[in-house]
Amino acid sequence: MSSPRSAVPTAAAVPSPSAPATGGSATSSTAPTVAELMDFVRSTARDEALIASLPLDPEGRTWIRLDGPGGSEAWLIGWPPGTGTGWHDHADSFGAFTTAAGALTEHSLAVRLPTDGWKTLELTDRVDRSRELATGQGRAFGQNHVHEVLNESEVAHAVSVHAYYPPLPRIRRFSRTGAVLRLEQTERPEDWQ
Repeated sequence: MSSPRSAVPTAAAVPSPSAPATGGSATSSTAPTVAELMDFVRSTARDEALIASLPLDPEGRTWIRLDGPGGSEAWLIGWPPGTGTGWHDHADSFGAFTTAAGALTEHSLAVRLPTDGWKTLELTDRVDRSRELATGQGRAFGQNHVHEVLNESEVAHAVSVHAYYPPLPRIRRFSRTGAVLRLEQTERPEDWQ
């Protein structure tokens, strides 16, 4: 799977309906809660003009960076039919995402992985979770959450809104064969912005 392609070459920030009137990020010194990130992604997903502004590419994911609450990192992402993220985590960031159009599938692991010092792990039985997220549905997650997100439709694009706090310091990417999870690479912000 190829990396997403930015719909905005400079990855310019686009204020959301929840952003402060100044157009910048919130100036509060208090970190947002998971509930506040969930409220943000839900309200942003209902902004029909913003959702319609995302150019959709038939071959690769596209995105626009948004101003999230309390200094969080947020993204509006377009998913062509049959695309996905592959297995990954968000390091020490917690977050939330909501499907704004179409439907997404999330496969996740109900286990906390070691943060460092490993390349291959054998997963135990009953750690796999799957959920379908139709338009308007989403989920929040804690630190070191391992998952993959997919648009399994053969014909329809999906669009989603994501928010993370603290802003993503790294993403670890994994491959999976049966019960074996293997760390493949670690990406830093400069790799996807």
